[in-house]
Amino acid sequence: MSLTTKALEHLAEDFYLSRPDTVIVISSHATQYPDAFAINLHDEYLIDFKDFGDLSAHKKLVPDVETITQIQRAAREQHILLTLDSDSALDYGTGVPLTFLLEKLPDVQIVPVSHSGLPPRDQVRFGNFLKDAIDASPKRIAVIASGDLSHCLSSDSPLGFRPEGEAYDADVLASVKNQSLSTLLKLEEGMLIKAGQCFHEQLLILLGILEKKAARPEVLSYEHPFGVGYLVAEFHLTDL
Repeated sequence: MSLTTKALEHLAEDFYLSRPDTVIVISSHATQYPDAFAINLHDEYLIDFKDFGDLSAHKKLVPDVETITQIQRAAREQHILLTLDSDSALDYGTGVPLTFLLEKLPDVQIVPVSHSGLPPRDQVRFGNFLKDAIDASPKRIAVIASGDLSHCLSSDSPLGFRPEGEAYDADVLASVKNQSLSTLLKLEEGMLIKAGQCFHEQLLILLGILEKKAARPEVLSYEHPFGVGYLVAEFHLTDL
């Protein structure tokens, strides 16, 4: 995990220098609905990892109510299926990146988002919708897509070794390096299931946000020390 940790430390510095007002976090481990996207709106959020044996790791965060309200209003107007949840506990897919990236940014507000069970192109369209909401906001908004790549990259993996895992991770790396939606959209559902991943929808949404935007992708690290793929990458916007 040393490469991943170093990459997150580097990304945290870039995050600090960019000074976002708000962070949208898209996680696969938050509450999901088969036919609707969701935002978790609560007066205060708590990050803790006690389920993993770490009783000291905790952080309190607050929502960006204004941005959430604007997104919800726009969703109603555009007939986007979006629901609101209210849970003070943030899932670990949201909590892990925020713990690393917001250490020096205690006043940043967040918008926790979860994808839906809708088809891939609907995830992209939701990303396009979020892009419009972000562009319309006067705030500096960063976006994090959080999840794991394949869980079957070696015999020690949680799901054992499957060749589809290596193929999937290679396609994700190519998609990120080339900012390519087509690479992801061509993948068949059977392969996604066999690869044992939990990142596909978040990446589709993120690339939907970045669609038609000038950006320079940078892969900071990729490793799979436990047979699970971990990728840290950053998109540097060049059209600001």
